[in-house]
Amino acid sequence: MLISNPLTSPAHSLACELRDYPEWHRGRSRYAVWVLPVQCPTLLAHVGRVQQQLSDVLHPAGRRQAHITLFVCGFISGNARHDDDFSKQHLQQQLKAMGRQSRQPLDLLIGQPDSFASAVFLPVYDPSGQLQHWRTRLSEQSTEVRQSPYHAHITLGLYRRSVDAALLRARLAELAEEAPRQLRVKSLQLCHYRARQLFSPLRVRHSLQLGG
Repeated sequence: MLISNPLTSPAHSLACELRDYPEWHRGRSRYAVWVLPVQCPTLLAHVGRVQQQLSDVLHPAGRRQAHITLFVCGFISGNARHDDDFSKQHLQQQLKAMGRQSRQPLDLLIGQPDSFASAVFLPVYDPSGQLQHWRTRLSEQSTEVRQSPYHAHITLGLYRRSVDAALLRARLAELAEEAPRQLRVKSLQLCHYRARQLFSPLRVRHSLQLGG
């Protein structure tokens, strides 16, 4: 549910607690995701401005790089024991499948700031349908770890306190500005981050270059 839609919006934002989440990671250390890195300086500057203007309600961004999540793999594991494990076999199957895909450049469209109940984000639109094509190929090799429908976006921050939805809508409307409408994606990356550290940086395990 999006804050921007008053008919279906949650009543307020949900605060994220800064702590270890042992009930989630169950002692596992690394979490894998396929991402599209955001490397456009103008868009990164826009991201920074929005984060600064909402710094009173968001946790600091930490060291995690701006990105678009394509597919959530799960916890890296030699052999899958839990339903959110990502085994070496899954990894090899996905790499093989993605290696056969087109490597043409990908142009995406960026929308104005919006919010889920838990996080502020920039929506991402894919007129070509390439993101869904990749997601289909990946899902044929491994079940995605997902609790809600896929919505391509660039996360700007998680809420550190509860804020009334109407107030958030007003503040987000004030942040609408001329930002880069188009983002050219130059690579597709399989990354991992430390599961016990919120906002830890993405570490690249495999990178597939797009275009020349």
